[in-house]
Amino acid sequence: MNTILLEPTDVLFFRDGRPMGGASAGHGAAWPLPTVINAAFHAALHRAEFAGVHEHRRGRSGSYEETRDRKFGSLVTAGPFPVHGADQWFFPRPADAAAPQSSAVTLTPTNSLGHSSLPAPLRFPVGSTTPPSKEKTAAWWSSSAWQAYLEGRNLTEDSHFLADADFADTESTYGIGMDSETGTVAESQFYSAHYLRLRDGWNLGVFATAPDKNYHHADHGNDLVRALLNGHSAEIIAGGQQRVCTATLAPTATTQLPLPLGRTEDFPQHNGKFLVKWVLLTPAIFPRIGDHPGGSLPSWVNHKTGKVELLDGPGKNAAARRKVPAGKPIAAHLVAALVGKPIPVTGYAIGTPDAESQISDFKSQISNLKFQITSGARPTHLAVAAGSVYYFECDSPTAAQSLAAALNWHGSEISNLKSQISNRRSTLFGEKGFGLGVCGTWDFHNANRST
Repeated sequence: MNTILLEPTDVLFFRDGRPMGGASAGHGAAWPLPTVINAAFHAALHRAEFAGVHEHRRGRSGSYEETRDRKFGSLVTAGPFPVHGADQWFFPRPADAAAPQSSAVTLTPTNSLGHSSLPAPLRFPVGSTTPPSKEKTAAWWSSSAWQAYLEGRNLTEDSHFLADADFADTESTYGIGMDSETGTVAESQFYSAHYLRLRDGWNLGVFATAPDKNYHHADHGNDLVRALLNGHSAEIIAGGQQRVCTATLAPTATTQLPLPLGRTEDFPQHNGKFLVKWVLLTPAIFPRIGDHPGGSLPSWVNHKTGKVELLDGPGKNAAARRKVPAGKPIAAHLVAALVGKPIPVTGYAIGTPDAESQISDFKSQISNLKFQITSGARPTHLAVAAGSVYYFECDSPTAAQSLAAALNWHGSEISNLKSQISNRRSTLFGEKGFGLGVCGTWDFHNANRST
């Protein structure tokens, strides 16, 4: 997977789904969501007009159109994250570490209450082990701080903990609305907007790859992203108002991705259960599916019992294709969670009259079509914030290792040459970088650990 640095040539504009007009500035200086960066690379691949790439059909399994006109379905991305220089990466703070300038865990589940009003399947509330404080906590941690946190060490050097203002500023400006039909100024339409300006030496760090089975380049192989950057750099339009970034392949001595590495074994035991926690590095989206409410509850956790419904290997159909044994259920249960405020994820699709007429004709031919292709505002999803923590009890050391292998972004491997993302545990938009996480250990507040 390619490690890429995006260097803005000017201010950036990343607005969310909230309206912009009057007293509302549109929140355009927000840190971009993974969907924004994925869309930027997807648009750049289309503009590059690569010849001979694989084309696939629209629709879902069992309802495909015959016409093949979709491209770059192999594009997968992750990020962005703040990067200073070329190698100092920062990631969102874990929600259970609330001490200022410290990687120490300050919030842990407690089982001393005997009962709680938590919704099923959660059993234990999460409480603070330190007195309340009005000191602000850093929003971003360095890779070193993250590794110290996952290993149970307390790192306290100020340079490893940053606030948004340490690497970016918000600039405000005013504008005049435009009539989209005439291209002229819209009468009595004014707006204010906020823009994000990164400070000198700071970039947006991204991981991206797009292997295409029909494409081959003498120097870049079948990776369309590397071909797009011509092995070095290219210009990428990111966010709104056609803001340009210079995308450059990061100079790395090894192929290891600069993401924190989660624990894969040696999980602590308490009352016969082995304790594993999963911390999100990027947001995750868990939609409502049937009776499962989704929201902050992962889709792969039973909403009544808390049982993890992931397997320790491929599913039945995948195993048959690969001619390997099918995976078995992991004996683990979700017992507690610590999540932040939900993040709205939305967007806007632009259609053309010709495309709209084709869609109308196609829909009239198939009356029971279960998906729609339209222009306009896209559905809004509420994502679980990065840094959120999920606590699990596993029945055995093997189950704990299997759960970690299924949840860590790097799977069960933890080597110096980990260059691929194995797991994206968001139900939606995993290919866009949602649902990356790492595993660590936890213990009950004031509990005596037995081994």
